[in-house]
Amino acid sequence: MDMNLNDKALETLTKVYGHHAFRPGQRELVEGLLSGRDVLGVMPTGSGKSLCYQIPALLLPGTTVVISPLISLMKDQVTALKLRGIDAAFLNSSMDLDLYRETAFQAACGSYKILYVAPEKLQTPGFQEMCRQMDIPLVAVDEAHCISQWGQDFRPSYLKIPEFVASLPKRPILGAFTATATPNVRKDILENLKLINPETAITGFDRPNLSFSVYSPDDRDETLIGLLRDRFHQSGIIYCSTRKNVEAICAMLEKEEFPATRYHAGLEPEERRRNQEDFLFDRKRVMVATNAFGMGIDKSNVSYVIHYNMPKSLEAYYQEAGRAGRDGCDADCILLYKPQDVITARWLIEHTDPNPDLTPEEQNQVRENDLERLKWMTFYATSRKCLRHDLLHYFGEKSPDSCENCSNCVPICEHVDITKEAQMILSCVARTEQRFNEEVIVSLMRGVLPYPPPEGISPAELTTFGLMDDYEESAVQGMVRALVDQGYLTPDEKSCLKLNDLSREVLFSGRRVAMRKELKKREDTAGEELFQALQRLRYNISAREYVAASALFSDSTLRDLCRILPRNKKDLAAVDGMGLFKANRYGDQILQLIRLIAPPPKEEKKKPEKIKPENRPSGERGAFAAYKDKVIAKGSTEAYQPWTKEEDQRLTREFEEGKTVKELSEIHKRTQGAIRSRLKKLELV
Repeated sequence: MDMNLNDKALETLTKVYGHHAFRPGQRELVEGLLSGRDVLGVMPTGSGKSLCYQIPALLLPGTTVVISPLISLMKDQVTALKLRGIDAAFLNSSMDLDLYRETAFQAACGSYKILYVAPEKLQTPGFQEMCRQMDIPLVAVDEAHCISQWGQDFRPSYLKIPEFVASLPKRPILGAFTATATPNVRKDILENLKLINPETAITGFDRPNLSFSVYSPDDRDETLIGLLRDRFHQSGIIYCSTRKNVEAICAMLEKEEFPATRYHAGLEPEERRRNQEDFLFDRKRVMVATNAFGMGIDKSNVSYVIHYNMPKSLEAYYQEAGRAGRDGCDADCILLYKPQDVITARWLIEHTDPNPDLTPEEQNQVRENDLERLKWMTFYATSRKCLRHDLLHYFGEKSPDSCENCSNCVPICEHVDITKEAQMILSCVARTEQRFNEEVIVSLMRGVLPYPPPEGISPAELTTFGLMDDYEESAVQGMVRALVDQGYLTPDEKSCLKLNDLSREVLFSGRRVAMRKELKKREDTAGEELFQALQRLRYNISAREYVAASALFSDSTLRDLCRILPRNKKDLAAVDGMGLFKANRYGDQILQLIRLIAPPPKEEKKKPEKIKPENRPSGERGAFAAYKDKVIAKGSTEAYQPWTKEEDQRLTREFEEGKTVKELSEIHKRTQGAIRSRLKKLELV
């Protein structure tokens, strides 16, 4: 291979994609394609398969054709490429005739470096004629397992790919890529695509950032709601086996006030498109769907995938579960198993509509293969061994007997005593005369006066105000919800929290309160406040430019921004996943946000020795309470007054002029936390 191309491949990886080193398997496949060899890449979801053909496509002359099974995949991939300044397009049945003809004309003229196309288009005379006029150095086959009758997503149209390749004036290089392929499927891919002496990279199926769990709950709905409450601010997918279950679960979650939407083949195309975009753009964080949703959906910040019903095969389960954690961050894959699932799955297999492209003998063979896969899926769901080991063993890969990252290797949770915190919260509910909902109680406990301020509440007089100011909002919120879930607080018809007999036992009779907590604590990377602010900025850009949020920046990139805290565009471009194009386009907004929330450190001063609680003067309740007492002693309660319209306008103007949170705090005589909260309320951060 030309060393110059090798150097250019690494340069493209860095400048265009913002990565500084190839992941396992990528270099071999990129160099194989650039040297003119066919390749087969079997790499887990999130490992960067698309870069293996996109980088050669940018360096080889002409237009690379990518065969992809789903319209949604094409759209998302093309959008992501354009965000990196790459000329790309797609041709599929979703386009009107004028747009299709214009795109085809531009493709024939060589205007694009990458052209996505559905396999069904390969046999149309117009498309074949267009391709004969093009310089096509490379044909990449995405989701290549669709060519195998052993695969769970077999598509007869994939069998026509070799015929299309043979119709071209010159045979292009062929690249085949998939995330899930057993040895039988890999054999079918090699034979059916007629790959010639391919460079093969099988990087393994293990996804170390994924945690696998199987629950066998008495009440699936109650368990599901508990899991989602623990992950309320995260994005996730819930898979159901039937449309009826999707409708029921989505309705239940909406009733419980989760931001949920739904997806299945029975919905009108416009509603499916709208619901899918709501999920991609983070307008709805929970997607409830059948297996019709997911393949080709380019959303990297999915933090969990929960299977409400057991799928029909381990291939389907691993492919669907693998949609979590694509950005490399920790993610959960949870299966809620009941024996009835096996009966439902068998019925679905035995009543699948016949495929008109298959002979009766082939149809019977497919059914037998499906039942065999169901058997292995059931073994996994009922296994007492390491779940990761069982999965990898099925795909022909060796692994340790224990992974220490699944529900069979380590306990899922522990129970921690929160009696002291519960007493504070219950006392706050009592002292505010049981008039407020969860949101107000959480704010008061953290020392933040809601807007508009609740009637009859004076921070100077409410002794529970700010008692939990050193807790994260999510932590206080979790404790309040735990008290509600365990019956220590009862919401009325207006969601106001009411005390009951159990509450009084905690307050006056010494009853202890425990809360479920995951043992596996997620890594708390630097700057959670900055991370959430960057998420909001990403959402605002996404809405303004009508681009999926995770296509702009993955959660992994946002975490790196919080860790590195770049101060200029050069440093920003060096952040993994950023690249020069995005750094120049969005750099000013990102850098301003970092300066606001994480200003450069000043020269450190020696901190005064912290007074231990037991040595404090009688009645002293900590930093927040001391500050409050100091303000009150001065005869001023400005810090607790509602924000006026004029003050909001002044704050906005001063913030846009570049003043820091500390400076704004001194000007407005409010705490820095109050300034940050108001800036968020005004959507300035």
